[in-house]
Amino acid sequence: MEEPKVNSPQASEQARSNSIRTTGSEMTLSTRPTSIMSRAWKHMLEPVRASGFAEFELLILTFCTGMQDAISFPDYHCFASNQTGNTVFLMLAVILPHLNGEMFITANIGAALGFFLLGGWVTGQISHIVGPRLRIWLVCCNFIQSCLVFAAAAMQYVHGTNLQGSDAVIVVGLLAFASGSQVVQSRSLQMTEISTAMATAAWIDLLIDPALFKPKNRPRTRRAMFLATLVLGSLAGAGVYRSAGSWVAILVSAAGKMLVTGMYFFNGADKSKEEVEHIPC
Repeated sequence: MEEPKVNSPQASEQARSNSIRTTGSEMTLSTRPTSIMSRAWKHMLEPVRASGFAEFELLILTFCTGMQDAISFPDYHCFASNQTGNTVFLMLAVILPHLNGEMFITANIGAALGFFLLGGWVTGQISHIVGPRLRIWLVCCNFIQSCLVFAAAAMQYVHGTNLQGSDAVIVVGLLAFASGSQVVQSRSLQMTEISTAMATAAWIDLLIDPALFKPKNRPRTRRAMFLATLVLGSLAGAGVYRSAGSWVAILVSAAGKMLVTGMYFFNGADKSKEEVEHIPC
């Protein structure tokens, strides 16, 4: 007869250890996706830090703005982003309405100024609620702006370029709303020297800077880079407009904005005061 097998204390302990190890492995595998998702969500809820990388993103947006304005004025006799000229033209339209159709198109100017202000107001007010530098907000906001510019390019491609009419108003409105939202976004990153649109204040602030010729002067450098990029974007937009058409220039501008949307995922985060205090020395 075979003797009944009796588990030794060592065998029982080994079995218990294997069971615990297996259970732990299963728990690790089951919690790993949750952990990845939680880290990704935390990453999206971090405030983006003002940095050299953020400057580069704003300069790309500035280049896109230059391209848009380079085609919006010859096509629609108004600016999609720079509203100083539109404001003056709109006042001329009130006093001198007979110039409508010759010097300017009143409907286009009204759409550009109105939708620019609307885009700025909507973006600014939502920013106050969700947090102006929250990564998820910057990504979503810039994605929507890019889609609007893509839609404007599609409108021009399908319907052609019309100086007046509903098609013109829609294209101008899409570009202006995206531009107004973009300017607010640039201010959210706390680098007002790179407004991505308006050049007048940047020119003056650059010229009157008391430290204009000092080697280390970050605000001066930001303004100079902004103005140079705006000029380059305008030249590029004019070149594409002449060689391939305005819808292609708008398409390239939209692609640049979408590129920045993806880049926002990789910006550094601002560490909270509590996190900084707990960093070991």
